[in-house]
Amino acid sequence: MQNRTIILAILLSISGLIKAQNTKVWMDELNLPGFNEAIPSAQAKMSTSGDSIHLSGKKYQHGVGVQSTSILYFLMNGKAKQFSATIGVDDKSAKELEVEFFVIGDKKILYQSGPTKLGDAPKQVSVSLEGIQRLGLLVLPKEEMQRSHTNWANAQFVMMSNNVPQNIPNSDEKYILTPPVAKTPRINSPKVFGARPGNPFLFTVVATGEAPIQYSVSNLPKGLSIDSKTGIISGVLSAKGTYAVTMKASNKFGKAEKALLIKIGDTISLTPPIGWNGWNSWAREIDKEKVVASAKAMVSMGLSSHGWTYINIDDAWQGQRGGKYNAIQANEKFPDFKKMIDDIHGMGLKLGVYSTPWISSYAGYPGGSSNFENGVYPDSVRANKRAYRYTGKYRFEKEDANQMADWGVDYLKYDWRIEVASAEAMSKAIRNSGRDIIYSLSNSAPFANVKDWVRLAEAWRTGPDIRDSWQSLYVSAFTLDKWGPYGGPGHWNDPDMMILGNVTTGAKLHPTRLTADEQYSHVSLFSLLAAPLLIGCPIEQLDAFTLNLLTNDEVIEIDQDPLGKSGRLVLEENGVQVWLKPLENGAYALGMFNINGFRKTPQSYFRWGDEQPNQYELDLNKIGLKGKWQVRDVWRQKQLGSFQSTIKNTIRHHGVVMLKLTPTK
Repeated sequence: MQNRTIILAILLSISGLIKAQNTKVWMDELNLPGFNEAIPSAQAKMSTSGDSIHLSGKKYQHGVGVQSTSILYFLMNGKAKQFSATIGVDDKSAKELEVEFFVIGDKKILYQSGPTKLGDAPKQVSVSLEGIQRLGLLVLPKEEMQRSHTNWANAQFVMMSNNVPQNIPNSDEKYILTPPVAKTPRINSPKVFGARPGNPFLFTVVATGEAPIQYSVSNLPKGLSIDSKTGIISGVLSAKGTYAVTMKASNKFGKAEKALLIKIGDTISLTPPIGWNGWNSWAREIDKEKVVASAKAMVSMGLSSHGWTYINIDDAWQGQRGGKYNAIQANEKFPDFKKMIDDIHGMGLKLGVYSTPWISSYAGYPGGSSNFENGVYPDSVRANKRAYRYTGKYRFEKEDANQMADWGVDYLKYDWRIEVASAEAMSKAIRNSGRDIIYSLSNSAPFANVKDWVRLAEAWRTGPDIRDSWQSLYVSAFTLDKWGPYGGPGHWNDPDMMILGNVTTGAKLHPTRLTADEQYSHVSLFSLLAAPLLIGCPIEQLDAFTLNLLTNDEVIEIDQDPLGKSGRLVLEENGVQVWLKPLENGAYALGMFNINGFRKTPQSYFRWGDEQPNQYELDLNKIGLKGKWQVRDVWRQKQLGSFQSTIKNTIRHHGVVMLKLTPTK
């Protein structure tokens, strides 16, 4: 009897140890932004409708609400035992919605829900994760980007011991392709610049090379002058016309020249804006010190010498109305706003601000309208900011545009659910303000009104806010082919800010989750698209890899090409997309992107760690490039020789080979 008691005690002890080794982890207790690869955020303990999780009338205390295409991605390292959840379409979702849930482990589909609609009984998921290294949770709506509300209710992991799911590592080599700049001068300003007659003219000739550099311009028209030390050209030209001038830069190592066409007329922004925006760096924490630090870093780190120009303040600078125009004034975070702008202009840079036609901005700051005649923004509105995301009874476009012009603002990001009437009202106010202000519409401009955006604005956001994931980059940029014909000098398709460096997209400041290959693809495609290039990270925090990505003058030249044509998707085969952009003088920029079947299968939404390069041979005849071509690798700034019919390439996973093809006479 005693032996049996001892044996039973031992068995109970072992059982207790086994139980102690298994830890239950609610998915909603993890830091969800680090696991979310999709564009909409994943919500802990609530639906993306903003309410509690409800399935078929039952409320769930635990779970994760997701929206549209949802991609949640976990590193398990073989330390997980089980995953379980109750899944379905949230009760507050659209009636016509149809989605499908997947649980995928190490490329194998462990669970597939089949078509799931609103009103269907919740489905139970329970899968073994024994030995699984990487786990993907995927929700696919029947229609891409459909605004759905779907739930992983009671989602729970059973882990070995005290382990928890980890983020997928982004430890790929940050390889540098662009060679160092030479000591001799190289002028990197655009070849064309537009201004309206009678408005203040501001353009900076910039060059790389060892300082000090002296600047000059031959044939500069009367009314303009250049500062030989800074390269800043200022003044006023009153008459319409085109002026051909030559920019010059010299230092002790040599000289450089570059032609510039100055076009005085109705069209500005003849090349895409290139600079920095503060939202993905600091969000609501932006203040004067951070803006000035970014401007100084743009100069000290050499970005301005490569043509980076704009310092754009996003949402959260706005205070109450006042001043001589009763316009939005800067809040307490931005003392002496005018002096700050003047100082930034003195660095050879330009400054942008943010506004909205709504009563309240997305971040809860005063907008361009009000339900009060004097435009006041009371605390009652601030406390209920979401309820005031609409255009008020009284509008102040003219007042705000005149104030911006007085300050010397050069760029306006106008942010709301874009519609033509409000876009047109601010466009007219800016045109009459007496200053050239680039007018950029945000966000998700309806494609049906694209001709209006061309007519009214210098840029417009073609999609939702970007996130630092391959899925978001793909949706923001690789799907823009239909917009291509509408971009051009004076009107640019804008895929949103760049997701390089340290960003705050959906989480606290963190290194971008794009791999090095994906970052090369990111910069390459934005340049091929002739998109605005707006750095979205703190400039002073740039590492050597990211700085190298942003300072390849041959890549930037493709974005800034005077022809202004957007690249188009001309071929997709064998897992590769080929984008082709015509350049001035008959040359082409070519990007070959290893998409590797992305979004073709459920497994393709995830990175499994065993991806391989693509050995791809491009038939130039398939994309209409006949004859002989001199081919240059623009990232390596290296001539590859003469090619006639095919080009063989090794393209890394989600990476790119970017070439410039010049016809051989």
